[in-house]
Formats: sequence, C-alpha cells, structure tokens
Amino acid sequence: MISLHNASVTLQGREVIAPLTLDLAQHRIGIIGRNGSGKTTLLRLIAGLIPATGGTVQVHGQNPNDRRAMLGAVGIVFQNPDAQILFPTVAEEIAFGLRQMGQTAAQADAAARALLAAEGRAHWADAPTHTLSGGQRHYLCLLSVLAMAPKTILLDEPFAGLDMPTQIRLARRLSALPQQIITISHDPAAVTAADRVIWLEAGQMQADGPPDAVLPAFTAAMQDRGAVDADTDLS
Repeated sequence: MISLHNASVTLQGREVIAPLTLDLAQHRIGIIGRNGSGKTTLLRLIAGLIPATGGTVQVHGQNPNDRRAMLGAVGIVFQNPDAQILFPTVAEEIAFGLRQMGQTAAQADAAARALLAAEGRAHWADAPTHTLSGGQRHYLCLLSVLAMAPKTILLDEPFAGLDMPTQIRLARRLSALPQQIITISHDPAAVTAADRVIWLEAGQMQADGPPDAVLPAFTAAMQDRGAVDADTDLS
C-alpha cells in the first residue's frame, strides 16, 4: 500500500499540495485534475523525486527518499519520453535500471535483450533511441520500468501526444500488467477503467470515489469553467 499522512509539498513558497491523507491500495487508480492542480507533484512525491514538506509518505513499507529501496517499489513513466531516455541504444536504456539494482553489465544487457524478445521487439536492442517514433519511445520508457519489476507503476499523462492506434496498443499492454497502476491525467477518458478516481483541485482533494461518481462531476465543473474566460488572471 502507498500511504500519505498529512503529506504536503511547498515549492518556492507556494503550497502545491495541501496536507493529504490517503491510502492507495486499489489495483487501478486515476488522479485527475486541471493543469496546475498538483497531479504531477503528487506523483513525484510518491515516487520519491521530491520530499514532503510536511507529513509522511510510505510506499510499500519504504521511505520514498531511499532511492535504492524504491527501485523495486515504484517505477514512473513521464509524459515526455525525451525527458526520461538517457542512453544511445534501446538495450542500454533498459539495462540502466537493472545496473542500479546491482546487476553486472553483462547480466543487465542479457535481461534487457530477453525482455525485448519477449515483447516481440528483439530487433530494437541495438537501435539508436533517437530513431524511435514518439509512440515507440513511450513504449521503451514503459519497458525500462517493467524490467525492474516494481510493485507500482506511476503514469504521467500516458496517452498525451499519441495517435489512436498507439494509444490502443499501449492501453492494451497496460491493462494486462499485474502491477498496481496509478495514472494522472486531465482527460477523463484516460481513467474511466480505474477502480478509484481522485480529483485534485489546487492541491486539495475535491472528490474521491468510483469513476462513475467522480468523472461526471469533474466534467461538469470543467465545462462550467470553459464557459468563462478563466485564464485572464495572471496573479
């Protein structure tokens, strides 16, 4: 289970996440909200990429600030794969996380190639990462996370910028995974299949429940906001 107790985040003097107390145990969880609502900050907090300003966070019994312990607990796939991919070839990119977990270079390379073969993508192994399409780079980031077999996978706007066939293929692969998946999005369609949806507004929980209860209310609120010039205030 992932547990937050009065966890908050303040960045540059602004409270981005108000104190939240949550137990995240469901298999598929969606976190929805407008841009700037605190969704990505919450995901980064859970992943241990930023510390809590107040309160506590526990991820499968681990302190998220312990990076080595978190390698097997949580993996994160960011919205922009180019911000995540570091290495020149596909096999090297997948092997990186395995090296961090203690495997030798040879072991990590063999495991990366075996994973690609199991995914029907053995021919990707030595391909330069910059030659992959946007959808293929998204898939590579997911494979790099799956190689480390984390208990939970965090997805930041996983379908953003992808064409429909790529979205369908990625959604099919994600739905088959045994791991807990927590998805953040501003698009209700991305979380309709979740067991639980949490709606964030200005860093606070606006609603929490099944999709058929939370998403209609969220959609109605966004339609109301879209009916006025809500983007004119620069304060």
